[in-house]
Amino acid sequence: MAETIIIKALKVTDREAVVTLFKDAGWWDESYGNGDFIPRIIRRSTVYLGAFAGERLIGMGRAISDGVSDAYIQDVVVLKEMRGHGIGRRIVEEIVRRLRRRGIDWIGLVSTPGSEGFYESMGFEVMDRHSPMLLARRD
Repeated sequence: MAETIIIKALKVTDREAVVTLFKDAGWWDESYGNGDFIPRIIRRSTVYLGAFAGERLIGMGRAISDGVSDAYIQDVVVLKEMRGHGIGRRIVEEIVRRLRRRGIDWIGLVSTPGSEGFYESMGFEVMDRHSPMLLARRD
C-alpha cells in the first residue's frame, strides 16, 4: 500500500463515512435508521480515533471509560479492502496508549468471533470464567 495512513483523534467525523464502515463490516442494521446517533457516540467516547487515507475515513476505533480505572474498546473496524496492512493494529495500540496515559490500566473488549488472534497478538487474553452478556431488546 503506497498511500500514507494517518491515525488521529477526533470528536466529530462524517456520519455517512462511519455508516459505510459499519455496513462494510456487516454491523449495520436498517433499524438504525440514518445513523443520527453516530455523532453522539463519537463525542461521548473517551477515545475516538479515525484512520484516514487522504480525506477518506478507512478505519476507526473507540474506547468508553469511567475515566479512572476501566475502559472498553469498541467498534474497531477497517474497510475490507484496506485490511492486512496493520491499520487495525495501529488503531488499537493508539487507543491503549491514550488510555494508559490517563492511568487506565484495565482495558477490555468483546471481539467478533474469529478475531481473537488479532487481539491476542497485542497482549489481550480471553477472560476465563467470564462470558459477554447482552440485555435482550424489547420491541
